[in-house]
Amino acid sequence: MSPSRRRSLIRQWPTVVWLAFVWVLLWGRPTVANALVGLVLGALVTATLRMTPIAFHGKVRPLGLLHLIARFAIDLVRASFEVSVVALRPRHVPHGAVIGVQLRSHSDLYLTLTSELCSLVPGSLVVEAHRLTGKLYLHVLDVEQSGGVEAARQTVLDQEERVLRALASDDELRQAGLPLRPSRRRGRRVEGVSA
Repeated sequence: MSPSRRRSLIRQWPTVVWLAFVWVLLWGRPTVANALVGLVLGALVTATLRMTPIAFHGKVRPLGLLHLIARFAIDLVRASFEVSVVALRPRHVPHGAVIGVQLRSHSDLYLTLTSELCSLVPGSLVVEAHRLTGKLYLHVLDVEQSGGVEAARQTVLDQEERVLRALASDDELRQAGLPLRPSRRRGRRVEGVSA
């Protein structure tokens, strides 16, 4: 193994650890032997397969990450219920559509995370992603139940914003056109005003 390949493998230690973690999950038993085999396989995969490293210039924000995970869990439960309603409704024909969503960030990492999170929620599936333009194309199972095309598009943009708020640097947030501090509530009503 050449010195440059060794340096590359050392720089990719998070990938090796992640692959080992996935290996242990696949076996279902967190044993020392499974972890060691996972580390060896992770090192072999990263050493033999040429993977383009993805530059991460952001920072992990614990509150943003917690919000991302919690909201994803809520979306997962809600969407599972909605898909089951669509599947069990007699004589209802869902009106699916493929929609294009222009993301604010052009980072490969944020594009990938956003598309994966959108695909994991039942009722939507990313069918194409353009790296250069930062555009996702999603198939939505039932546009009417999603609230229309614009609502489905906004759901993807909200998911991207949560990803950016969890992992992006201040500069990346500015480049995406997002304020550094998230607004409390969108469309909040002003109370105490009488008409």
